[in-house]
Amino acid sequence: MKREPPKSPCQTEIELDRLSSLPGHIIDQILSQLSIRDAVRTSALSTKWRYKWAALPNLVFDNQCISLTSQDQAVIKSKLVSIIDHVLLLHTGPVYKFRLSHRDLVGVTDIDRWILHLSRSPIREFVLEIWKGQRYKLHSCLFSCQNLTHLELFNCLVRPPSTFHGFKNLKSLDLQHITMGQDVFEHLITSCPLLERLTLMNFDGFSHLNIDAPSLLFFDIGGAFDDVSYKNTFQLALVSIGLYAKDRISKRPGCSSNLLKFFAHLPHIRRLEIQSYFLKYLAVGDVPSKLPSPCVDLGYLSLRINFDDWEENKAALCLLRSSPHLQELEILARPEEGFPIESFVSFWEGEHWSCMFDQLRLVKVSGICGTRLELGFISFLLLASPALERMTMRPASANGQLLMMKELLRFRRASVRAEIIYLDP
Repeated sequence: MKREPPKSPCQTEIELDRLSSLPGHIIDQILSQLSIRDAVRTSALSTKWRYKWAALPNLVFDNQCISLTSQDQAVIKSKLVSIIDHVLLLHTGPVYKFRLSHRDLVGVTDIDRWILHLSRSPIREFVLEIWKGQRYKLHSCLFSCQNLTHLELFNCLVRPPSTFHGFKNLKSLDLQHITMGQDVFEHLITSCPLLERLTLMNFDGFSHLNIDAPSLLFFDIGGAFDDVSYKNTFQLALVSIGLYAKDRISKRPGCSSNLLKFFAHLPHIRRLEIQSYFLKYLAVGDVPSKLPSPCVDLGYLSLRINFDDWEENKAALCLLRSSPHLQELEILARPEEGFPIESFVSFWEGEHWSCMFDQLRLVKVSGICGTRLELGFISFLLLASPALERMTMRPASANGQLLMMKELLRFRRASVRAEIIYLDP
């Protein structure tokens, strides 16, 4: 291969001139695509580029901002703190976005200083992810940032000052591995009138999820809690909810239906994912045959269900009957110890359960073992779905696969186009 001759000083100067002659908005666009470490390095390119990075409105300090071979936590912490201090000290323009998420980050007191600095800027997006150590107590200055539209916290202790009256412009709130009191949680939600997206994962300090948010569109929650209720959530369209601890479910005799309470303020739900043990929670109380007001906008439903639980089967049937325009259905079997009562093993086979899903096109079923209840449910869907295009099956294990496939082939189908795809476990 022919070797290229080294560039002459003249050629290098021409290339530098080209870089210097780039319009300011092009330089800004290039810098916005670089990590903070590479953006700072551009100062060496030319005089025009020197400290151009210092006006970047979006500051991201993640795993890419440090290049170290050392595994010493003290060295990594010292380097990370030094970089952030250096960038904030030399920064000249407003900061609109600040993201601090490094795999070796612990809740150091330096974060207090950085938040204090950022509170003097019109910060719109603030992301703080503490991956190691104890909960970091969030500095009170953050609660004065009234331009915030997105707030994301991981492994933090949240205690707002008494002067906090909410984030009036906040539209997205993501709280994971968070500690806060019951009153603090409820006040935070109700005092963010523009809140559209709410994510709650693995929290403690509060157990009653009272959601009062008139602008809320998206709600994703997973954790251990006692109760959930909605108020003024008539715009809520996408819900994913998982209850991780079944021992938190109380079955008081004569209590009202959790199903009715849950859907009372969700008239426009379009996508619903019920995960872990939440269907067991919904089955508490008197389960109606149908909801008083059907979920006419619900197009996608995902259910994790224990088919050996009578009440969960009733709750699932109620949801299906109350979703006349359902187009996609995903069923994840959740086997538990115990045996179904003999009197209801034919639950899904009775003529009196007949109902039609005229718009159901796609069905996914996974985690089944081939029990009579599970196969009865699949037969029920095939008979009640005249528009079905595809049903995908994935068993929990390879045991009894051949027998299950033979059973499936025997089932009648309301749709002549229905295709059954059997996947390996």
